[in-house]
Amino acid sequence: MVDQRKPIWVKDAIDKVMKHKQRGGHELVSLDECDGRFLADPLIADHDVPPFDRSPYDGFALRAIDTKQASRENPLQFQVIDEIGAGQVSEKRLAPMEAIRIMTGAQIPEGADCVIMLELVQEVERAGLPFITIKRTIEPGDNISFQGEDTKKGTPLIEKGVKINPGIKALLATFGYSKVKVATRPVIGVIATGSELLRPEDELVPGKIRNSNGFMIESQILRAGAVYKRYGSYADDMDALYQAIEKALVECDMVITTGGVSVGDFDFLPEIYRKLGADLLFNKIAMRPGSVTSCGVTGDKLLFGLSGNPSACYIGFELFVRPIIRYWLHSDRPYLRKISGKLNIDFPKPNPFSRFVRSKMIVDNGQVLTEPVGLDKSGVVTSLAWADCLTVLPGGTRGYQAGDTIDVLLLEDEQGSETAWQEARFSK
Repeated sequence: MVDQRKPIWVKDAIDKVMKHKQRGGHELVSLDECDGRFLADPLIADHDVPPFDRSPYDGFALRAIDTKQASRENPLQFQVIDEIGAGQVSEKRLAPMEAIRIMTGAQIPEGADCVIMLELVQEVERAGLPFITIKRTIEPGDNISFQGEDTKKGTPLIEKGVKINPGIKALLATFGYSKVKVATRPVIGVIATGSELLRPEDELVPGKIRNSNGFMIESQILRAGAVYKRYGSYADDMDALYQAIEKALVECDMVITTGGVSVGDFDFLPEIYRKLGADLLFNKIAMRPGSVTSCGVTGDKLLFGLSGNPSACYIGFELFVRPIIRYWLHSDRPYLRKISGKLNIDFPKPNPFSRFVRSKMIVDNGQVLTEPVGLDKSGVVTSLAWADCLTVLPGGTRGYQAGDTIDVLLLEDEQGSETAWQEARFSK
């Protein structure tokens, strides 16, 4: 029996999903194991950086006032009274016309208020004692990295829910985090449906295709920051599929099925939702591709039914599943980030629903341009390999022309957005 489906707005579908958002727990991992994880707490500076005035160069620490008369015509000589390397502190205080040799990163000695770089002096000896000759004036503060100029104690550095990259890892090490508090990763069950599906290692036979959606979704899950549990592919058998979904809902934090969400006789998800006692949030969305994307909730667990068409499946994940994962990982910016761009080619195809076109960004003289990659059909898989953004073309128009201003949703971006994309409302 074919269920009636009434489309809802994309933003409304996102909102319905996010009403069931929940924060994940947290765990401590070693600094060595934190790459790619998400901070469960904001990172706040617990000391000044640098923690003391230091030299950014190899050179000599001086008193600037002693250099006021220095010039090419009037070179001045300073006695070198000490030498300090990084990690060392001089016990001597500079007197007039004295210098201390200093290495990069070393603490500025008492009495000094500037540093002259090594290559700007001439080293000489007088009566067996080391001296330097200077032929220029140095100002107070020249070539000094001052305490706290990078970061002051108490400064918020990184907000919670941010993915740990090499730069953030450097900050964690700087502030003494041998253990890092990170969000626990949600476990997402993945089930592919359809009697036509083969494994990647199987030979192609008439009427069959290899299961690409399952592997694609697993990769998207990892990119979003979660982990997956694979339940394999199921033929068009409602009892077997029901048992697989029921098992996955027990073992996982949420479940994704691909395929079995259209309106044919072998689409079992509506009946499975009923059998599970799940609340159906939606089963059709005013969008292309992926209009038959569905989502239900049972208890505190979401069950996403994504299209069996690769591009529709991919876009459904990015719009509806990714935000719930990022919120779980303690992010306050869980949505795809939107920027403004211009269409680089004509797109005359009219559509009553908003269209999300797999696209490639081009930056030309500071202007973001986008153009579709490959065929704009929901069943096309090759275009996904090259897409780094989604060009959003609102529905209810007769098409678009090159130069039209459009919204662009970034796929590889880690910054995210506090708000979801909102379509202009039109009559469906």
